[in-house]
Amino acid sequence: MKAKSAKFQLSFLKPVFFKTWLYFGLWRLVVFLPYTGLLVVGKLIGLALFKLPTNRKHIAKRNIELCFPELNSDKQAALLRDNFISMGIAIMELGMAWWWSKRRFSKLVQFEGLDNLSHFNGQGVILLSIHHTTLEVGAAAIAMVSERDGMYRAHGNPVYDYMQIKGRLHKSSEESRLFERRDVRGTMKALKAGRTVWYAPDQDYGIKQGVFAPFFGIQAATVYATARLAEKTGARVVPFTHIRLPGNQGYKVCVHPALENFPTGDDIADATRINGLVEQFIRQQPDQYLWAHRRFKTRPAGEPDFYTKIQ
Repeated sequence: MKAKSAKFQLSFLKPVFFKTWLYFGLWRLVVFLPYTGLLVVGKLIGLALFKLPTNRKHIAKRNIELCFPELNSDKQAALLRDNFISMGIAIMELGMAWWWSKRRFSKLVQFEGLDNLSHFNGQGVILLSIHHTTLEVGAAAIAMVSERDGMYRAHGNPVYDYMQIKGRLHKSSEESRLFERRDVRGTMKALKAGRTVWYAPDQDYGIKQGVFAPFFGIQAATVYATARLAEKTGARVVPFTHIRLPGNQGYKVCVHPALENFPTGDDIADATRINGLVEQFIRQQPDQYLWAHRRFKTRPAGEPDFYTKIQ
């Protein structure tokens, strides 16, 4: 596979895509609002979604129950509500990340630890992220201060995929590239060439290319790609986090020190370490994590499905 680029095609103008273009047009108009206005709109969207009895709400509720058993039902419900508000705001933030100018966007971002990216002497870097609802903000922010490539999941709608690629490269340098998440060869080539590649390993992609490792005290299917990529390319693993600050203060993007003595060659030990790091970051701001993903979808043999609805 080749790195993805945003190439417009005449087929995107077919009537079947008119609704998609209308959706993007309205979205882009809304993003012209001031930041405080976008927070209000996002909160209203999140609260509206919270009121609906959707499958995603069921998944998020179940994940919070599994990961925070120490919270009583009222506190779990409050966390779920706050999480949906955060997801609503994330819709507005995605537009900000894709379409705001660098000058306007940079006024909302505070950086910490950027020096942790500056001393690898041509060695590749796996920029380890997690699926916070501020994911697009974090990726756009780091692209403004450090040349980096990224991995992404292609969208089934080609117009959306075009806009997604174009938006995610908007604040990057001309040399930056995006690799579809299955393009292991392209990713390895970039890392061997000393490039920095954004990567988030905290979702359930099954057990064929992973192992079971504890996550919030529960065995979770965890990809071993982080360790394997580091091992095969000699790249360093550098975690970075991105959170939304209270009120209208904006965002804090923090680059943490590179992991030492990683990988070890033990897939379970390495996956456990990565999961522990992800859990640590989530606990710092649990309402901003993407709980609507079925993180515990794949179960060890004999274990029941965690997400079956009780009638």
